[in-house]
Amino acid sequence: MDKKKGCGVFTIKESNLNEGYFEVTNLKGLNLSGAELIEVNLERTNLKGANLKGANLKGANLEGANLEGANLEGADLSWAILRGANLEATNLIEANLKKANLKKANLEKANLEKANLEGANLKETHFLSFNQFSKVKTLYDAKLDEEFLILLKGKHPRLFKSLEQQFLEHQSNLLL
Repeated sequence: MDKKKGCGVFTIKESNLNEGYFEVTNLKGLNLSGAELIEVNLERTNLKGANLKGANLKGANLEGANLEGANLEGADLSWAILRGANLEATNLIEANLKKANLKKANLEKANLEKANLEGANLKETHFLSFNQFSKVKTLYDAKLDEEFLILLKGKHPRLFKSLEQQFLEHQSNLLL
């Protein structure tokens, strides 16, 4: 682990920490961009402001973790456990959250633009807005609270199609 000169930020950039155990650890501001964190246990860990851009967190346990203001752009969080996690103001642009469990997570001001939420559990999430949902790549097979489900299916039916279906429709429209 290197400490960058003069800025007090630790970095484990592009490290392989697969199946590691960091429960209740303070990793605030840590640079983990591109790191391999498959099935790592980060339960109740403080990752506020951490850089996890492009990190592989497939199957990671982030239950109750504080990810406020963290950068998870392009990160793979498929099958991750994010129950009750604080994702306030988190950058999740183009993140893969396929089959992730976000039940009771705080998503206030989180940027979900082009995020893949296929099959994700989004029940009882806090501060998740219609506007945030409308920018995602897909909600195909996602578990949502009934009021959001009805509203979104009416306004944005394309979100409930698989990525493959969306691609095929796009291709057929190009041929017209």
